[in-house]
Amino acid sequence: MILSMECEFFIPTAHSLKDKRAIVKSMVTRTKQRFNVSAAEVDHQEVWQRTRLAFVTVSSSKEAAEREMAHVLRFLESNPSWECMEIENEYL
Repeated sequence: MILSMECEFFIPTAHSLKDKRAIVKSMVTRTKQRFNVSAAEVDHQEVWQRTRLAFVTVSSSKEAAEREMAHVLRFLESNPSWECMEIENEYL
């Protein structure tokens, strides 16, 4: 089972692209190290207070993939530097 998740975030603490990229890079790196996912910024690369991140996991069952993504989402939402505005899941 392949599950992809895209999350859109508002980053009120970012006052420049440099601030935003530091937050995004840190969270993407930490997420990939901590969970069984691939991750990338897929939209809003040149907008300093928004980002859209994509995560993909591969698992032997739908339940395991959903559980992994739930852990990822909980971790992402625990960051006080940003606010999750939208989440989209897709099974491939």
